Amino acid sequence: MKSDSYNAFRMAQQQFDNIAEHLSLDQGTRDLLRAPMREYHVSIPVKMDNGKVEVFKGFRCQHNDALGPGKGGIRFHPLETIDTVRALSMWMTWKCSVVDIPLGGSKGGVVCDPHHLSTSEQEKICRGYIRQLADAVGPVRDVPAPDVMTNGQHMLWMMDEYETIRGAKYPGVITGKPVGLGGSLGRTEATGFGVVFTLREALKELNISPDKTRASVQGFGNVAQYAVQLYHQLGGRVTCVSCWDQAESKSFSFRKKDGINLGELRGITDRFGGISREKAAELGYEILPGDDWLEQDVEILIPAALENQITAESVLKIKSSVKIIAEAANGPTTPEADNVLKERGIFVIPDFLANAGGVTCSYFEQVQNNMNYYWERDEVISKLDLKMTSAFLGVSELARKNNLFMRDAAYIISVNRVAEACRQRGWS
Repeated sequence: MKSDSYNAFRMAQQQFDNIAEHLSLDQGTRDLLRAPMREYHVSIPVKMDNGKVEVFKGFRCQHNDALGPGKGGIRFHPLETIDTVRALSMWMTWKCSVVDIPLGGSKGGVVCDPHHLSTSEQEKICRGYIRQLADAVGPVRDVPAPDVMTNGQHMLWMMDEYETIRGAKYPGVITGKPVGLGGSLGRTEATGFGVVFTLREALKELNISPDKTRASVQGFGNVAQYAVQLYHQLGGRVTCVSCWDQAESKSFSFRKKDGINLGELRGITDRFGGISREKAAELGYEILPGDDWLEQDVEILIPAALENQITAESVLKIKSSVKIIAEAANGPTTPEADNVLKERGIFVIPDFLANAGGVTCSYFEQVQNNMNYYWERDEVISKLDLKMTSAFLGVSELARKNNLFMRDAAYIISVNRVAEACRQRGWS
């Protein structure tokens, strides 16, 4: 998940400190925004299927809610840490701000591995997590959602537990729910589609036709699959994807130089985004080391897995053909690697802009829950396209006018909005 020397929270703070200096924020505002306003550490006792009780560690960080209720996913991961959750909650604050939706930033996690848990054990963890945090979350306080290795079923168990505790119906307490039980049409596709909406605009700005481009994608989970789907519809060609192999405890890359077949790869992929190497080989895919996705001769790179993937060392492997990096993952690029990308003139669509489609559609789900009226899928996708395009153009315009790196421009817009909200509320 991350190297011993890497700390996501230190990286998030370093990114913030650079922008705070650029904006000349006063010390009080800096102190307020460089750490979560609240964080919770909980222990979740679960009676396992074998009759023994195991205690799982859980976290919830609420970074800032000046713009509205907290918003952020809950991830299940065996290597989850409080510092990762702190960083992700901060990035959620900037993400909601940059797309101009009235929500703040939160994040949660449980240290566990769903690969080795039964359905019953996962349900008990979900319900136990909400029992511990029922007073800390809610539709007007902090609204969770799915993240790494969690899904709509997990969210439904959590919503049901919250409603049981409160004795009333609160569909807006959590998003990413199944359609028909408070979920929104289009939510499954939203993050991946949002990445490609911003990629489409970047290609326009660089005067590059999508059908003249190739892409390499790290990850093959929900976000990656839908990003590939929409990118293919634009005329692009994905030649390589990578995924984690649970049995081998390492990743592999799958390459077809004339382009992958999304349908056939989906047909041999498990629910965690793991591709069968044996079946892929039978279908004619080259099986390469996991890091090889970064070294492909393509125009576009889409990191869509975990943080800390493009580092000071690995960035040197990126081919000269690469023109755009669309960060579908959270925090995939370190500040040291950013310096190299700036020097090389590679157009980076920063993570908290590129992957904001998920939280934007979660916001739409909340709105529909509150109205108790649900939109058709085309309306959801159309609204998502409008929001993502508008956010991209705002960031791009600032970057062009002031000769800024896209990440710096996105941070300036988002941090300034949150800082101003804090000042107006009298918090700083």
